[in-house]
Amino acid sequence: MEIFTLNVGQGQFVVVTGQKEAFIVDSYFPMNPDKDVQHVIGALAKILPGKDLKGLIVTGFDADHFNEVGLKIILNKYRPDWVMYPTYFKNTATADTCFALIDGHTKDGKCQRRSVALTANTHRYFNDLANEFYFELFSPHANDRTSSNNCSIVCKVVEVSTKRSYLITGDTENSRWKNIVTEFGGNLAADVLAAAHHGSNNGCSLDWVKLVRPDTVLISAGVNNKYGHPDAAAVAVYRSVAKNVFQTNAKTGISIRTVANTAGVESYVFT
Repeated sequence: MEIFTLNVGQGQFVVVTGQKEAFIVDSYFPMNPDKDVQHVIGALAKILPGKDLKGLIVTGFDADHFNEVGLKIILNKYRPDWVMYPTYFKNTATADTCFALIDGHTKDGKCQRRSVALTANTHRYFNDLANEFYFELFSPHANDRTSSNNCSIVCKVVEVSTKRSYLITGDTENSRWKNIVTEFGGNLAADVLAAAHHGSNNGCSLDWVKLVRPDTVLISAGVNNKYGHPDAAAVAVYRSVAKNVFQTNAKTGISIRTVANTAGVESYVFT
């Protein structure tokens, strides 16, 4: 498994690849890219040749995760088999536009819409989305959709051949994490963790991070962003548990390639 956490500024765009398959997590596209921000089109041209793009996971409907331009690139050029998103709708102009795009690509039946929310914990496994990966859903839950952030998808992806795992977290906040921990406990364990809410302190607590026990934490945040992400206290929590913590807003900004295989987990700057 290779995880490409692209430096797109204050947003998220991640590409995960196996031997022959791939999927994307979120679609934020920097509208004014400069030399210090990863050019998404160029990055995909390097990452995806020879890969079958199985799907797109939209963790939430805020514009830093669900972006019209990024979505157009994914749908028009790479034509995924499915688009997964939370069963919760945040009524914004951006979300309306993005769903209109999805509608245009799903009406012929070639691309499936997968709206997800847990109603029973035993229904959290998705084994039909890819051959090289399976997906275990932890959130959102039908009874705990208190806000847009807390309706974010939390999902563990496991590569079948290596058993290496990656935990996707969206913008999930600590109020939701408490219930996730109660319900799932050690099932959250994963080799690689995407820091929740761009490294915000209200999306990080020692209780749930200790259950994940990640080797590596990846934080997607913009250089000099106005929110101060990642929060120093959150980074300290991640560093107290994980061997390595990397953030896209390090120095002048970096994209991160993480390789998780039977030999271990290693991360590199991706250019």
